[in-house]
Amino acid sequence: MADIQGSPGSSMHGVTGREQTFAFSVASQAIPTDTTAKFALPVDSEHKAKVFKIFSFANPHMRTFHLSWISFFTCFVSTFAAAPLVPIIRDNLNLRKSDIGNAGIASISGSIFSRLVMGAVCDLLGPRYGCAFLMMLSAPTVFCMCFVSSAGGYVAVRFMIGFSLATFVSCQYWMSTMFNSEIIGLVNGTAAGWGNMGGGATQLLMPVIFEIIRRAGVTPFTAWRVAFFIPGWLHVIMGMLVLSLGQDLPDGNLGALQKKGDVHKDKLSKVLWHAITNYRTWIFVLLYGFSLGVELTADNVMAEYFYDRFNLKLRTAGTIAATFGMANIVARPMGGLMSDLAACRFGMRGRLWNLWILQTLGGVFCICLGRANSLPASISSMVLFSIGAQAACGATFAIIPFISRRSLGVISGLTGAGGNFGSGLTQFLFFTSSRYSTATGISWMGIMIAACTLPVLLVHFPQWGSMLLPPSKDAVRSCEEHYYGSEWNEAEKSKGLHQGSLKFAKNSKSERGRHVVSAPTPSATPPPASV
Repeated sequence: MADIQGSPGSSMHGVTGREQTFAFSVASQAIPTDTTAKFALPVDSEHKAKVFKIFSFANPHMRTFHLSWISFFTCFVSTFAAAPLVPIIRDNLNLRKSDIGNAGIASISGSIFSRLVMGAVCDLLGPRYGCAFLMMLSAPTVFCMCFVSSAGGYVAVRFMIGFSLATFVSCQYWMSTMFNSEIIGLVNGTAAGWGNMGGGATQLLMPVIFEIIRRAGVTPFTAWRVAFFIPGWLHVIMGMLVLSLGQDLPDGNLGALQKKGDVHKDKLSKVLWHAITNYRTWIFVLLYGFSLGVELTADNVMAEYFYDRFNLKLRTAGTIAATFGMANIVARPMGGLMSDLAACRFGMRGRLWNLWILQTLGGVFCICLGRANSLPASISSMVLFSIGAQAACGATFAIIPFISRRSLGVISGLTGAGGNFGSGLTQFLFFTSSRYSTATGISWMGIMIAACTLPVLLVHFPQWGSMLLPPSKDAVRSCEEHYYGSEWNEAEKSKGLHQGSLKFAKNSKSERGRHVVSAPTPSATPPPASV
């Protein structure tokens, strides 16, 4: 698509937006540009960027993008750093299969709670503080892995490290506040996909670090402990960078804008209420539980599965398992981009169909992986499974920003927590006992993916419709301003607190699809109603 350039402003600190980016740019064409705003990239009425340049560092939009995905990447590396070293760690600590399974569950269970909290933190304090403080607070838990001496300690430390995965929520929230809705699928998918890639990168990184330390003369049972200093220091470094270079919103940090009166300071009770009373929230919690959830499960079991089933070397098994996580570099952005492209033509209904197709295909290939009996067939099925599951993750968070404008952080947190809960559930059901072989467990997990994706059929937006049903015929309910304005009562509207929601409603009319995007909008603001 055409590249759109804006005029540089004084806030850019020398960044003009015209630097060579060595990558494609994606631009939102249908949304009017705010020509009075002084940013390096063209922006809409909310000052969200309409252009996505992957290798630009223009402040604040693209700088925020890079800080958020690298932070999330770091947390993925540390959370799953133990997985490729399990064959060594289990001999050192005399771990049983149940201990390894429980540790895998613990590694993703910790962030169920932290993701719920992070959502509220983003809404009330801003994503910059949430991301930076979590990175630095979780660093000591990574260092603690060096001192583990028992199975109980191993499970406990992996549980605490897992809290850091809540940076996913700040990552997705941050992108939704910085980029226009027409390109949010690709942006969210790329940021989360590159971050999730840490789950694959650690499969390669940790065995290499372990081998370097071992060859330096350190015993294997000590070398794996020393290797954890690398992800620990990455936490500290990234936390400091986010705190010093990050910015909550296009116009500044949340606290400063609230003091100036430019941004309303919301109440936790209001934000929470509109999140939990919207039925769409809970459907997406379930859906994400069987896209990200199964991805996290695979990150924990894949290396050991190939190591044991095909009698491979540790590094070989780790390399094969790494391809599952590394597919995030293209698969999750692809899911978001496919969602954006479907929305250009078919609106929100296209996004919903895209999600169902991708996630169901992921389940089918997961079943194939469990039934494959040869190494080539297993690898092929694993790659296709990873693409389907990860693309579905990107497609999911291409829809999340449209569920609620006011409660975006809490809904992102709940959905992210659903992913971790789904992972814990599948690991508990299929990979913690000897009742099922790992291959059988993988097949059953695929069946659950396909079955638990069906509720997407129930998601209906009155202004845009659902997979099978058209939008509401009611002239009031079919208006975007009504849907997002209904989250504010009359007293709040009289103070103008809903203006941000009305701007978002105007910018989200593209979700009607190409054939109705130009439909007229009622001039009067309709009375509030339940969403």
